[in-house]
Amino acid sequence: MARVTHTQTPPRSTEAGKEGKLTKTTKVLRMILQKCLHLTKQYLSRSTLLRSNIKQTYCELYHKYSSQSPRLFTDRHEWVVVDQDIGTVGISQYAQESLGDIVFAQLPEMGSNVAAGDECGALESVKAASEIYTPVTGIITERNNEVENKPALINTNYYDKGWLFKVKLTKLEELESLMTEEAYENYLKTDVVKG
Repeated sequence: MARVTHTQTPPRSTEAGKEGKLTKTTKVLRMILQKCLHLTKQYLSRSTLLRSNIKQTYCELYHKYSSQSPRLFTDRHEWVVVDQDIGTVGISQYAQESLGDIVFAQLPEMGSNVAAGDECGALESVKAASEIYTPVTGIITERNNEVENKPALINTNYYDKGWLFKVKLTKLEELESLMTEEAYENYLKTDVVKG
């Protein structure tokens, strides 16, 4: 009788089993890392895009979307925001950049009657001096004491803490002759560049 020998398959080494598991684990980890990398790239590109598109401060956005009227501008670079019949007046970004570092602010007296276009104060910087003109007719109800004490606020917060004075409007129809923010930006691009 012939001898039958059974060939046994050698038992798998524990090393080979570990390699199989590692390969599977490595593939899973690689997939997870790729997904994380993809999500990170998406997040970073979105946050970078958002950061690069944010050119307005919180206060500018607040003024733009609050219940107050939109900011209106004059061709002399003053702005006014009206809440009911009180107008808050300041100077534009363009004006403060043109002046440079503002070191002195002379604001109109409370209770003064002013007419649209009247000179009602002055700003002095290290390189120039400029008159302040009121964009609307009315009575001065408040002046920004913070700006008088710290004129540099006009440079750093021209649309928020850097406002100059408040006026109770007596001729609301004058607002129609002022420029919207978009019209003012176009004015800066065309008329101011020519001058």
